[in-house]
Amino acid sequence: MKLKKFLALAIASVLVFALVACGNSGANDTATTNGGAETDTNGDAVAEEPTVEPGTEGTLEFWTMFTGADGVNMQAIVDAFNATNPDFTVNHRAMEANDLYMNLPLAIQSGQGIPDIAMNHVERIPVFQENGFLTDLSPMLAANGINPEDYIQKAWDMTSIGGGHYGIPLDVHSFVLYVNMDLYEEFGNGELDDDLLTWDEIFAAAPALEEAGLMAFPITWSRAIFLSMYGQLGGTLSTDGINPDFNNDAAVQVLDVWQELYNNGWSSREGDSAWEMFLGGQAMFTPEGIWMYNNVREAGMNVRMLNFPVFDVNRPGNWTSSHQFVVPTDENREEARYAAIFEFINFVGENALEWAEAGQAPAQISIRESAAFMDMPQAFLTEENAGLLIYDYKFYGYAVEALDGIFDDVRFGRMTPQEGLDRAVQQARDSIEVGGGF
Repeated sequence: MKLKKFLALAIASVLVFALVACGNSGANDTATTNGGAETDTNGDAVAEEPTVEPGTEGTLEFWTMFTGADGVNMQAIVDAFNATNPDFTVNHRAMEANDLYMNLPLAIQSGQGIPDIAMNHVERIPVFQENGFLTDLSPMLAANGINPEDYIQKAWDMTSIGGGHYGIPLDVHSFVLYVNMDLYEEFGNGELDDDLLTWDEIFAAAPALEEAGLMAFPITWSRAIFLSMYGQLGGTLSTDGINPDFNNDAAVQVLDVWQELYNNGWSSREGDSAWEMFLGGQAMFTPEGIWMYNNVREAGMNVRMLNFPVFDVNRPGNWTSSHQFVVPTDENREEARYAAIFEFINFVGENALEWAEAGQAPAQISIRESAAFMDMPQAFLTEENAGLLIYDYKFYGYAVEALDGIFDDVRFGRMTPQEGLDRAVQQARDSIEVGGGF
C-alpha cells in the first residue's frame, strides 16, 4: 500500500479510536464485552508484558483481544501448548480490540514488533487483506494439516478472498439472551414456552418487573444489540457494498424501541453497569455475548441462554462474528516460524473444548458435534435457526464505530433516531474517504 494512503488510514484510525475512547460510549457499554468481542470500551488498554520462556528456537508473538471473561481460557490453552516444550513457545499479548486494530497496521508498516499470529474478527479481514496486511495462507494449508471441510463453511468462506485465503476460524460467536431462571420461575408468564422471547412479550412483562424492582431489559453492548435487531429486520450496512446507507426505516424502528424502553423506565439508565445488574439479580432478561458465560458461572447463577429477542418468531437471528487466526505480513519472518504457527493453530483447534468452556462456540465441526459440547448451554447455536447474521460489509469497522458514537445520544433522547443515523452515516462516509476507500 502506498505510504500516503497508509498515513491517511492511520490518521483515520487514531481519530476513530479517540472518538470511541473519549466520546459517547456510555458506561452501559464499558467492561461488559471485552472478552473477545470488538468493543467500544472507555478504558485505556495496555498489552500484557511477555512472561513465557523461549523455546529452543524462540517465541511466537500472538496478539488477541481476549481481555475479558474468556481470556482465561485462551491463556490456559497457550500455557498447555507451551508445556509440550515446542521449538517455539507462544507469548500471548491480550489488548482491547480497538487497540489491536490500530496497532497491527502500524507495526506492519513500520516493520517493527509485528506479531507472528493475531486474532481478527472476520468482518475486519477484507480491508486488512486489501491493504496488504495479511499473509495468504492458501499455499501452506494442506501441508500443515488445515482442511477447510473441518470448519463451519460460512466462517471459512468469508476469508477466501481473490483466490487466496487469509484466516483460520477459531469460533463463531453470537450475541444472545441470558435468562435468570430463578427470577423466571417467580415472575415469568410463559414467555419462554416456545424458546423465543419477543419484543411484545418484553413490553408486556415490563410493568410487573418494574413493580418488583427489576429492570425489564438492561442495555449492555449497544452495537451488538442494534445489529441483532436490525439484521432481523433485513437491514444491511450498505446496499451496494461500498456506500454506507443504514439511515433507513428499519434502523429507525430499532432505535424507536430503545427510546420507548428508556422513556418508560424499563431499560438501564445512563451510568448504569447493565451486565452487573444481571449478575446481581436485578434483571430477568439481559442480552450479552456468549463469551461472558464465565462471569455467570463464577456467580453461581441458574441461567439459560436463548436466541436474541425477536420481532417475529419466524425470523430469529443473533448478531454473529468469528474470531480468526491471521498471519500478519512480515517480509523478514523466517520460514521455520510458519510451521510453528500452524502447529500452534492446530493445537488450539484440537483443544477447543477449553475455549467452549468459556461459553464460546468453536468453529471446528468435530468439536461442535461432540457430546461434551452438545451438553453446553450455547450448543443451541449450532442449530440452523440460530441465524448467522455475520456482517461482511468491507467497511464494517468505519460503520460500527460511527454508530457507537450516536447510540447513547439517541437512547437518552438527546437526538432523534433519524438525526443520529444521518450523522453516523456521514461520519462513516468521511472515515472511508479519509482511509482511501472511495
